[in-house]
Amino acid sequence: MAHLDRTMSQVIEKASKGFRVVLLTGQRQVGKSTMLGDISKGTGRKYVSLDDLANRALAQNDPELFLLQNPPPVIIDEIQYAPNLFTYIKIYADENPTKKSAFWLTGSQKYRLMQGVQESLAGRIGIFDMMGLSYREKIKKPFSGKPFMPSMDKLADGKKLTPLAVYEQIWAGGMPELFVNKNIDRDQFYSSYIQSYIERDVKDFYSIEKPIQFFQLLSVVAAQTGQLLNYTSVARDVGIDIKTAQTWMGILERSGLVYLLRPYSPNVTSRIIKTPKIYFLDTGLAAYLTKWPNAETLMNGAMAGAILETYAVGEILKSYFHNGKEPYIWLYRDKNQNEVDLVIEEAGTLYPIEIKKTANPGLGDYSGFKELAKLQKKAGLGAVLCMKQERIALSREVVSIPIWEI
Repeated sequence: MAHLDRTMSQVIEKASKGFRVVLLTGQRQVGKSTMLGDISKGTGRKYVSLDDLANRALAQNDPELFLLQNPPPVIIDEIQYAPNLFTYIKIYADENPTKKSAFWLTGSQKYRLMQGVQESLAGRIGIFDMMGLSYREKIKKPFSGKPFMPSMDKLADGKKLTPLAVYEQIWAGGMPELFVNKNIDRDQFYSSYIQSYIERDVKDFYSIEKPIQFFQLLSVVAAQTGQLLNYTSVARDVGIDIKTAQTWMGILERSGLVYLLRPYSPNVTSRIIKTPKIYFLDTGLAAYLTKWPNAETLMNGAMAGAILETYAVGEILKSYFHNGKEPYIWLYRDKNQNEVDLVIEEAGTLYPIEIKKTANPGLGDYSGFKELAKLQKKAGLGAVLCMKQERIALSREVVSIPIWEI
């Protein structure tokens, strides 16, 4: 794959100066191992993948010998296949406390990895999440090192996108291989991606015995992106029981394919039990699964608003994760069905955001912002992310931001 400047490369290089072990998680094909390979060129760091069955068998059956044959500094790709390696990595890290950046690990099953990490490597490891290419990475614009926040500060380049160009970005998705290799057929790529994902990460890893129904779940969830998650509806459409739907949805979340945006509540327990919104993290994959043949039909179709919201939420998440930050973002919805698409929480201040397809936002597009006063929290600048060609103040408290300036 051609070299791509990834925002996260700077984060990993900085973390490597302080941690003996770095773990990079994220769904398959987002460029984790490629980026680590790029920034380790010339350092003598070896690369070994546990997708290779011989490597995997050795790591599972004799982890000590595996590490003797693959000594640090080393990149171990897809380490979730051999979680017993963590104990031996811990031993090495403890015996060599001055050797920073000894192990760079990647995994496409974040939450499955956390138990082994927490038990063996607490205090020794830096953990980071990676997603597909952001729009800013695609256009090779400098990064501020700060996540997205509502602001009146305009981008230096002033580049503007038409609504169709925005939907072309949405339809294309963020998979690096599709971006750098124009000879790859998009539909074939996503078809192979899904087949590989189901065979490697679902059927084998989770012992799922109904791969066809799991594929149906993917399609049903893609069609519901940007909507409140309804397990009853999902279970009915796929032909499975609600418990299975919940289990399988958990697999999608752990695999980094979807993100659940939970409602804001001052009570942390309430956030967990309230209904979240679901977002497919690669909009190209969502468009493929829902069979939109091109960007124009997607822009004019029934999913236009939901997929635009999905794209905007994904770009905001990338701005956090790729800068090594944890996003504190929420959905706001009250008992009277008043809703705000997104609320960013920072230092006790809430920043409300609405995402609209319109190029002429008005008061009605952000009327829900006033409902946040009920939370008795400090209110920051609100934003309407939309198709308007430039940032303008809609009021003293709200700014309109072109969606490509996230």
